[in-house]
Amino acid sequence: ASRVMVASRNYADFANEATFEIKKCDLHRLEEGPSTTVVMTREEGLHYYKTMQTIRRMELKADQLYKQKIIRGFCHLYDGQEACCVGLEAAIKPTDHVITAYRAHGFTYARGVPTREILAELTGRKGGCVKGKGGSMHMYTKNFYGGNGIVGAQVPLGAGIALACKYFDKNEVCLTLYGDGAANQGQIFETYNMAALWKLPCVFICENNRYGMGTSVERAAASTDYYKRGDFIPGLRVRTDTAFFCGGMGNTFLFKGPILMELQTYRYHGHSMSDPGISYRTREEIQEVRSKSDPITLLKDRMVNNNLASIEELKEIDVAVRKEIEEAAQFATTDPEPPLEELGNHIYFNEPPFEVRGPNQWIRYKSVC
Repeated sequence: ASRVMVASRNYADFANEATFEIKKCDLHRLEEGPSTTVVMTREEGLHYYKTMQTIRRMELKADQLYKQKIIRGFCHLYDGQEACCVGLEAAIKPTDHVITAYRAHGFTYARGVPTREILAELTGRKGGCVKGKGGSMHMYTKNFYGGNGIVGAQVPLGAGIALACKYFDKNEVCLTLYGDGAANQGQIFETYNMAALWKLPCVFICENNRYGMGTSVERAAASTDYYKRGDFIPGLRVRTDTAFFCGGMGNTFLFKGPILMELQTYRYHGHSMSDPGISYRTREEIQEVRSKSDPITLLKDRMVNNNLASIEELKEIDVAVRKEIEEAAQFATTDPEPPLEELGNHIYFNEPPFEVRGPNQWIRYKSVC
Protein backbone atom coordinates (compact mmCIF):
# COMPACT_ATOMS: atom_id res chain seq x y z
CA ALA A 1 0.00 0.00 0.00
CA SER A 2 2.82 2.38 0.85
CA ARG A 3 4.41 1.68 -2.53
CA VAL A 4 1.15 2.60 -4.29
CA MET A 5 0.95 5.83 -2.31
CA VAL A 6 4.52 6.74 -3.23
CA ALA A 7 3.87 5.99 -6.91
CA SER A 8 0.71 8.09 -6.80
CA ARG A 9 2.50 10.99 -5.18
CA ASN A 10 5.36 10.85 -7.66
CA TYR A 11 2.94 10.67 -10.57
CA ALA A 12 1.42 13.99 -9.54
CA ASP A 13 4.87 15.55 -9.58
CA PHE A 14 5.54 14.71 -13.25
CA ALA A 15 5.10 17.29 -16.00
CA ASN A 16 2.25 16.65 -18.44
CA GLU A 17 4.34 17.70 -21.42
CA ALA A 18 7.71 19.10 -22.41
CA THR A 19 9.08 21.18 -25.26
CA PHE A 20 12.14 20.04 -27.18
CA GLU A 21 14.47 21.70 -29.65
CA ILE A 22 15.42 19.35 -32.47
CA LYS A 23 17.85 19.64 -35.34
CA LYS A 24 16.64 21.22 -38.53
CA CYS A 25 15.87 18.79 -41.33
CA ASP A 26 17.77 19.01 -44.61
CA LEU A 27 15.30 20.07 -47.32
CA HIS A 28 14.98 19.56 -51.05
CA ARG A 29 12.49 21.59 -53.12
CA LEU A 30 10.72 22.63 -49.94
CA GLU A 31 10.52 26.22 -48.75
CA GLU A 32 9.70 25.17 -45.20
CA GLY A 33 10.26 22.01 -43.21
CA PRO A 34 9.02 20.62 -39.91
CA SER A 35 9.28 22.88 -36.88
CA THR A 36 12.44 22.63 -34.83
CA THR A 37 10.39 23.16 -31.66
CA VAL A 38 8.12 20.27 -30.72
CA VAL A 39 5.95 19.27 -27.78
CA MET A 40 5.75 15.71 -26.42
CA THR A 41 3.30 14.71 -23.72
CA ARG A 42 4.15 12.35 -20.89
CA GLU A 43 1.61 9.83 -22.23
CA GLU A 44 3.17 9.94 -25.70
CA GLY A 45 6.66 9.54 -24.32
CA LEU A 46 5.74 6.49 -22.23
CA HIS A 47 4.01 4.92 -25.23
CA TYR A 48 7.02 5.53 -27.48
CA TYR A 49 9.41 4.16 -24.87
CA LYS A 50 7.42 0.98 -24.24
CA THR A 51 6.91 0.35 -27.96
CA MET A 52 10.60 0.76 -28.79
CA GLN A 53 11.69 -1.32 -25.83
CA THR A 54 9.25 -4.08 -26.85
CA ILE A 55 10.61 -4.15 -30.39
CA ARG A 56 14.20 -4.20 -29.07
CA ARG A 57 13.51 -7.12 -26.72
CA MET A 58 11.52 -8.99 -29.36
CA GLU A 59 14.40 -8.75 -31.82
CA LEU A 60 16.93 -9.87 -29.22
CA LYS A 61 14.71 -12.86 -28.45
CA ALA A 62 14.50 -13.62 -32.19
CA ASP A 63 18.31 -13.59 -32.27
CA GLN A 64 18.37 -16.14 -29.44
CA LEU A 65 15.73 -18.40 -31.05
CA TYR A 66 17.59 -18.29 -34.37
CA LYS A 67 20.86 -19.33 -32.75
CA GLN A 68 18.98 -22.20 -31.10
CA LYS A 69 17.79 -23.24 -34.59
CA ILE A 70 14.16 -22.73 -33.57
CA ILE A 71 13.83 -19.96 -36.16
CA ARG A 72 15.00 -21.13 -39.58
CA GLY A 73 15.54 -19.48 -42.95
CA PHE A 74 16.00 -15.75 -43.42
CA CYS A 75 15.78 -13.40 -40.44
CA HIS A 76 16.51 -9.68 -40.64
CA LEU A 77 16.45 -7.84 -37.31
CA TYR A 78 15.48 -4.22 -36.63
CA ASP A 79 17.20 -3.38 -33.34
CA GLY A 80 18.74 0.08 -33.54
CA GLN A 81 16.14 1.36 -35.99
CA GLU A 82 13.13 1.38 -33.64
CA ALA A 83 12.69 5.17 -33.77
CA CYS A 84 11.83 4.96 -37.47
CA CYS A 85 8.76 2.74 -37.25
CA VAL A 86 7.56 4.21 -33.94
CA GLY A 87 7.95 7.81 -35.13
CA LEU A 88 6.22 7.11 -38.42
CA GLU A 89 3.34 5.22 -36.82
CA ALA A 90 2.83 8.10 -34.39
CA ALA A 91 2.36 10.48 -37.31
CA ILE A 92 -0.26 8.56 -39.29
CA LYS A 93 -3.75 7.17 -38.74
CA PRO A 94 -4.64 3.46 -38.41
CA THR A 95 -6.50 3.79 -41.73
CA ASP A 96 -3.32 4.91 -43.51
CA HIS A 97 -1.19 2.29 -45.23
CA VAL A 98 2.37 0.98 -44.79
CA ILE A 99 4.50 -1.28 -46.98
CA THR A 100 8.14 -2.08 -46.33
CA ALA A 101 11.00 -4.45 -47.13
CA TYR A 102 12.02 -7.63 -45.32
CA ARG A 103 13.24 -5.92 -42.11
CA ALA A 104 9.61 -5.81 -41.06
CA HIS A 105 9.14 -7.05 -37.48
CA GLY A 106 9.12 -3.56 -35.94
CA PHE A 107 6.53 -2.24 -38.35
CA THR A 108 4.39 -5.33 -37.84
CA TYR A 109 4.30 -4.66 -34.11
CA ALA A 110 3.77 -0.90 -34.53
CA ARG A 111 0.78 -1.66 -36.78
CA GLY A 112 -0.86 -3.61 -33.96
CA VAL A 113 0.21 -7.27 -34.23
CA PRO A 114 0.96 -8.81 -30.79
CA THR A 115 4.50 -9.99 -30.06
CA ARG A 116 3.34 -13.59 -29.59
CA GLU A 117 1.95 -13.68 -33.13
CA ILE A 118 5.15 -12.18 -34.55
CA LEU A 119 7.44 -14.63 -32.77
CA ALA A 120 5.11 -17.52 -33.61
CA GLU A 121 5.31 -16.49 -37.26
CA LEU A 122 9.10 -16.50 -37.02
CA THR A 123 9.00 -20.04 -35.66
CA GLY A 124 6.47 -21.18 -38.29
CA ARG A 125 3.55 -21.94 -35.95
CA LYS A 126 -0.22 -21.93 -36.44
CA GLY A 127 -0.61 -18.98 -34.10
CA GLY A 128 1.61 -16.77 -36.25
CA CYS A 129 0.17 -13.60 -37.76
CA VAL A 130 -0.02 -15.31 -41.17
CA LYS A 131 -0.51 -18.80 -39.75
CA GLY A 132 3.15 -19.79 -39.99
CA LYS A 133 3.39 -19.42 -43.78
CA GLY A 134 5.29 -16.16 -44.07
CA GLY A 135 8.22 -16.32 -41.69
CA SER A 136 10.46 -13.34 -41.07
CA MET A 137 10.03 -11.58 -44.39
CA HIS A 138 6.30 -11.87 -45.08
CA MET A 139 4.14 -10.50 -42.29
CA TYR A 140 0.84 -8.73 -42.86
CA THR A 141 -2.09 -7.18 -41.03
CA LYS A 142 -4.81 -4.67 -41.82
CA ASN A 143 -3.38 -1.77 -43.84
CA PHE A 144 0.11 -3.30 -43.62
CA TYR A 145 1.34 -5.06 -46.74
CA GLY A 146 4.59 -6.68 -45.62
CA GLY A 147 7.43 -7.65 -45.43
CA ASN A 148 8.67 -8.03 -49.07
CA GLY A 149 11.71 -10.10 -49.95
CA ILE A 150 12.63 -8.78 -53.42
CA VAL A 151 14.88 -5.75 -53.06
CA GLY A 152 12.98 -2.56 -53.94
CA ALA A 153 9.99 -4.39 -55.42
CA GLN A 154 7.63 -3.09 -52.73
CA VAL A 155 8.07 0.52 -53.92
CA PRO A 156 5.87 0.20 -57.05
CA LEU A 157 3.36 -1.69 -54.92
CA GLY A 158 3.28 1.22 -52.48
CA ALA A 159 2.55 3.62 -55.31
CA GLY A 160 -0.26 1.29 -56.36
CA ILE A 161 -1.74 1.46 -52.87
CA ALA A 162 -1.48 5.26 -52.98
CA LEU A 163 -3.20 5.23 -56.38
CA ALA A 164 -6.07 3.24 -54.85
CA CYS A 165 -6.36 5.84 -52.07
CA LYS A 166 -6.64 8.59 -54.66
CA TYR A 167 -8.93 6.61 -57.00
CA PHE A 168 -11.43 5.91 -54.22
CA ASP A 169 -11.08 9.51 -52.96
CA LYS A 170 -9.93 8.43 -49.50
CA ASN A 171 -8.17 10.81 -47.18
CA GLU A 172 -5.36 8.29 -46.72
CA VAL A 173 -1.66 7.99 -47.50
CA CYS A 174 0.76 5.15 -48.08
CA LEU A 175 4.18 5.05 -46.45
CA THR A 176 6.46 3.19 -48.85
CA LEU A 177 9.73 2.15 -47.24
CA TYR A 178 13.00 0.82 -48.63
CA GLY A 179 16.64 0.75 -47.58
CA ASP A 180 19.72 2.55 -48.83
CA GLY A 181 20.74 -0.69 -50.57
CA ALA A 182 17.50 -0.67 -52.59
CA ALA A 183 17.72 3.05 -53.33
CA ASN A 184 19.76 2.43 -56.51
CA GLN A 185 17.15 0.06 -58.01
CA GLY A 186 15.71 1.21 -61.32
CA GLN A 187 12.06 0.51 -60.51
CA ILE A 188 12.20 3.05 -57.69
CA PHE A 189 12.95 5.87 -60.11
CA GLU A 190 10.21 4.69 -62.46
CA THR A 191 7.84 4.83 -59.50
CA TYR A 192 8.95 8.36 -58.56
CA ASN A 193 8.02 9.45 -62.07
CA MET A 194 4.55 7.86 -61.99
CA ALA A 195 3.82 9.18 -58.49
CA ALA A 196 4.79 12.73 -59.48
CA LEU A 197 2.79 12.62 -62.72
CA TRP A 198 -0.33 11.34 -60.98
CA LYS A 199 0.22 13.32 -57.75
CA LEU A 200 -0.16 10.23 -55.60
CA PRO A 201 -0.48 10.49 -51.78
CA CYS A 202 2.70 8.47 -51.29
CA VAL A 203 5.55 9.07 -48.83
CA PHE A 204 8.68 7.40 -50.16
CA ILE A 205 10.92 6.66 -47.17
CA CYS A 206 14.54 5.54 -47.38
CA GLU A 207 15.71 3.99 -44.11
CA ASN A 208 19.40 4.75 -44.48
CA ASN A 209 21.15 2.42 -42.01
CA ARG A 210 24.49 3.09 -43.76
CA TYR A 211 25.05 -0.42 -45.14
CA GLY A 212 23.32 -2.31 -47.94
CA MET A 213 24.17 -5.87 -46.89
CA GLY A 214 27.93 -5.48 -46.37
CA THR A 215 28.51 -2.43 -48.59
CA SER A 216 28.71 1.06 -47.10
CA VAL A 217 26.65 3.81 -48.70
CA GLU A 218 29.84 5.63 -49.72
CA ARG A 219 30.94 2.64 -51.80
CA ALA A 220 27.52 1.99 -53.32
CA ALA A 221 26.19 5.44 -54.23
CA ALA A 222 27.70 8.35 -56.12
CA SER A 223 25.40 10.57 -54.05
CA THR A 224 24.30 9.62 -50.54
CA ASP A 225 21.74 12.44 -50.40
CA TYR A 226 18.89 9.98 -50.73
CA TYR A 227 16.27 12.61 -49.93
CA LYS A 228 17.19 14.37 -53.19
CA ARG A 229 16.89 11.26 -55.34
CA GLY A 230 13.33 12.08 -56.41
CA ASP A 231 14.72 15.11 -58.27
CA PHE A 232 11.38 16.78 -59.02
CA ILE A 233 9.80 15.32 -55.84
CA PRO A 234 10.24 17.36 -52.63
CA GLY A 235 12.38 15.68 -49.99
CA LEU A 236 13.68 15.98 -46.44
CA ARG A 237 16.28 14.19 -44.34
CA VAL A 238 15.57 13.34 -40.70
CA ARG A 239 17.86 12.03 -37.98
CA THR A 240 16.47 9.03 -36.07
CA ASP A 241 16.69 10.80 -32.73
CA THR A 242 14.13 13.27 -34.07
CA ALA A 243 12.00 10.73 -35.93
CA PHE A 244 9.49 10.76 -33.07
CA PHE A 245 8.70 14.34 -33.68
CA CYS A 246 8.77 14.79 -37.44
CA GLY A 247 8.77 11.26 -38.84
CA GLY A 248 5.46 11.80 -40.60
CA MET A 249 5.62 15.51 -41.38
CA GLY A 250 5.40 14.69 -45.09
CA ASN A 251 1.64 14.67 -44.47
CA THR A 252 1.82 18.47 -44.58
CA PHE A 253 2.63 18.34 -48.28
CA LEU A 254 1.04 15.06 -49.36
CA PHE A 255 -1.99 16.17 -51.24
CA LYS A 256 0.09 18.33 -53.52
CA GLY A 257 1.76 15.10 -54.58
CA PRO A 258 4.37 12.65 -53.24
CA ILE A 259 7.26 13.44 -50.95
CA LEU A 260 10.56 11.64 -50.26
CA MET A 261 12.03 11.20 -46.78
CA GLU A 262 15.41 9.89 -45.71
CA LEU A 263 15.67 8.58 -42.15
CA GLN A 264 19.25 8.37 -40.94
CA THR A 265 19.47 5.32 -38.72
CA TYR A 266 21.68 2.33 -37.86
CA ARG A 267 21.23 -1.40 -37.39
CA TYR A 268 23.08 -3.14 -34.59
CA HIS A 269 22.87 -6.65 -36.03
CA GLY A 270 24.33 -7.64 -39.38
CA HIS A 271 22.26 -7.50 -42.54
CA SER A 272 20.66 -10.82 -41.60
CA MET A 273 21.36 -13.49 -39.02
CA SER A 274 23.83 -15.10 -41.41
CA ASP A 275 25.93 -11.92 -41.34
CA PRO A 276 28.05 -11.30 -38.20
CA GLY A 277 28.11 -7.61 -39.17
CA ILE A 278 31.75 -6.96 -38.21
CA SER A 279 33.66 -7.88 -41.37
CA TYR A 280 32.85 -4.54 -43.06
CA ARG A 281 32.55 -2.37 -39.95
CA THR A 282 34.29 -2.42 -36.57
CA ARG A 283 32.92 -3.31 -33.17
CA GLU A 284 34.08 0.14 -32.08
CA GLU A 285 31.85 1.80 -34.68
CA ILE A 286 28.80 -0.13 -33.48
CA GLN A 287 29.58 0.66 -29.85
CA GLU A 288 30.01 4.36 -30.60
CA VAL A 289 26.57 4.51 -32.21
CA ARG A 290 25.07 2.64 -29.25
CA SER A 291 26.66 5.04 -26.77
CA LYS A 292 25.81 8.29 -28.58
CA SER A 293 22.73 7.74 -30.76
CA ASP A 294 20.69 4.86 -29.38
CA PRO A 295 17.03 5.93 -29.82
CA ILE A 296 15.80 4.27 -26.62
CA THR A 297 18.54 5.82 -24.48
CA LEU A 298 18.01 9.24 -26.06
CA LEU A 299 14.29 9.16 -25.35
CA LYS A 300 14.86 7.89 -21.81
CA ASP A 301 17.29 10.71 -21.06
CA ARG A 302 14.96 13.34 -22.50
CA MET A 303 12.01 12.08 -20.49
CA VAL A 304 13.92 11.88 -17.20
CA ASN A 305 15.70 15.22 -17.67
CA ASN A 306 12.39 16.95 -18.46
CA ASN A 307 10.46 15.37 -15.58
CA LEU A 308 8.17 13.34 -17.83
CA ALA A 309 9.08 10.07 -16.09
CA SER A 310 11.39 8.63 -13.44
CA ILE A 311 14.14 6.08 -13.92
CA GLU A 312 12.23 3.72 -11.60
CA GLU A 313 9.06 4.01 -13.68
CA LEU A 314 10.93 3.24 -16.89
CA LYS A 315 12.63 0.27 -15.22
CA GLU A 316 9.18 -1.09 -14.35
CA ILE A 317 8.26 -0.83 -18.04
CA ASP A 318 11.46 -2.74 -18.89
CA VAL A 319 10.52 -5.54 -16.49
CA ALA A 320 6.99 -5.78 -17.90
CA VAL A 321 8.32 -5.88 -21.46
CA ARG A 322 10.78 -8.67 -20.65
CA LYS A 323 7.96 -10.68 -19.11
CA GLU A 324 5.76 -10.15 -22.18
CA ILE A 325 8.52 -11.27 -24.54
CA GLU A 326 9.32 -14.36 -22.48
CA GLU A 327 5.66 -15.36 -22.53
CA ALA A 328 5.48 -14.70 -26.27
CA ALA A 329 8.56 -16.86 -26.84
CA GLN A 330 7.03 -19.65 -24.77
CA PHE A 331 3.95 -19.54 -27.00
CA ALA A 332 6.09 -19.42 -30.14
CA THR A 333 7.99 -22.56 -29.16
CA THR A 334 5.03 -24.65 -27.96
CA ASP A 335 2.26 -23.72 -30.40
CA PRO A 336 1.78 -26.53 -32.99
CA GLU A 337 3.00 -26.23 -36.54
CA PRO A 338 0.32 -25.87 -39.22
CA PRO A 339 -0.94 -29.18 -40.67
CA LEU A 340 0.03 -30.18 -44.19
CA GLU A 341 -3.42 -29.46 -45.63
CA GLU A 342 -2.91 -25.78 -44.76
CA LEU A 343 -0.73 -25.60 -47.89
CA GLY A 344 -3.89 -25.36 -49.95
CA ASN A 345 -5.50 -22.59 -47.93
CA HIS A 346 -5.62 -18.84 -48.53
CA ILE A 347 -4.20 -18.96 -52.05
CA TYR A 348 -6.87 -16.64 -53.44
CA PHE A 349 -9.37 -14.46 -51.66
CA ASN A 350 -13.10 -15.10 -51.98
CA GLU A 351 -12.82 -17.80 -54.64
CA PRO A 352 -14.78 -21.08 -54.70
CA PRO A 353 -12.75 -24.06 -53.41
CA PHE A 354 -10.51 -25.81 -55.90
CA GLU A 355 -8.10 -28.72 -55.78
CA VAL A 356 -4.49 -28.02 -54.79
CA ARG A 357 -1.74 -30.57 -55.25
CA GLY A 358 0.49 -30.94 -52.21
CA PRO A 359 4.14 -32.01 -51.94
CA ASN A 360 2.99 -35.54 -52.73
CA GLN A 361 1.67 -35.38 -56.29
CA TRP A 362 -0.97 -38.04 -55.58
CA ILE A 363 -2.44 -36.07 -52.67
CA ARG A 364 -4.82 -33.21 -53.38
CA TYR A 365 -6.42 -30.80 -50.93
CA LYS A 366 -9.44 -28.56 -51.23
CA SER A 367 -8.51 -24.92 -50.94
CA VAL A 368 -10.04 -22.69 -48.27
CA CYS A 369 -10.39 -18.94 -48.77
